[in-house]
Amino acid sequence: MKAPDGCKSTTHAALRIVTGLMFWQHGAQKLFGWLGGTGVGGFTGWFTWPVGIAGILEFFGGILILIGFKTRSVAFILAGQMAVAFWWRHFPDGFWPIQNRGEASVLFCFLFLFLWTAGAGKWSLDDMMDRGSSTE
Repeated sequence: MKAPDGCKSTTHAALRIVTGLMFWQHGAQKLFGWLGGTGVGGFTGWFTWPVGIAGILEFFGGILILIGFKTRSVAFILAGQMAVAFWWRHFPDGFWPIQNRGEASVLFCFLFLFLWTAGAGKWSLDDMMDRGSSTE
C-alpha cells in the first residue's frame, strides 16, 4: 500500500523536527548541564576539545535542524560528527553499537545523512525561503 504524498511530507517534517529536538538535548547537557548533564564550566568551556565543540555542534546544530534552516549543510556536518563520535569513542569498546553504547551515534548519523540527501521538507525555514524566492 502506497502512502499518500501529504503523509510522506508530514512524516518527513516530523522526523526532522524530532531529530533536531533530540539532538539539541545532547548539546544542552554538554554546554549548560541541563537535563541531567554536567556542563563544560561556563562559556570558556564551550571551546574545549572535544566535549565543548561537540556541545556547540549538537546544541546549535539541533536547533537549526529543528527549524529547518540550512538543513542540508548542517546535516552533512552533523553526520560527520556522529561518525567520528562512533569510531573514536564507541567502536574501541566493541564492534556492535548495542554493546559499545554507540547506537545513538549510528542512528543520528544515518538520520542526518537522510536529511542531507532529502532536505528539510515542509514546515521549515528552507522551504519557506524556497517558496519565497520562486519566480512563478
